[in-house]
Amino acid sequence: MFKGTYRYRLDAKGRLPVPAPFRRRLAEAGAHGVVMTVLDECLAVYPPTEWEKLAAQLVALPAFSRPTKGLARLLASRAVDCELDRQGRILVPSTQRAAAGLGGEATVIGVVNRFEVWAPERWASFLRDSERLLDDAGLGLDWAPAAGLRPQGKPRS
Repeated sequence: MFKGTYRYRLDAKGRLPVPAPFRRRLAEAGAHGVVMTVLDECLAVYPPTEWEKLAAQLVALPAFSRPTKGLARLLASRAVDCELDRQGRILVPSTQRAAAGLGGEATVIGVVNRFEVWAPERWASFLRDSERLLDDAGLGLDWAPAAGLRPQGKPRS
């Protein structure tokens, strides 16, 4: 399971460190790389096995449905395979960085079966809006989002 929030600097080539707990999870799954795609305002990063599950779910949907075709096109056309280097980093292509609004820093969050890479200001905005989003959803959850939680310390290289 991917969980937690981390803050890192991207280097001049666009390489991003993958948090150590996430690297361990990938290694346990036998993965040496990930699949990255643009999702909402961030990058969604999947272990290959989770990407295959997502692809299987898409294939199981009505093939000629306009929403199905649109979703499949959006996810797959913007997806790239990324290998982890020896330092545990992934190269984020410039097109992906631009789509996610990434500059020199990134917030990396665990989201159960994947992790996401956010521009820090977009992530902060999401946190500010998240309580209202949950209220609007009317899920009846007895949980207030931890909007005040921030990654500790300065971004790491």
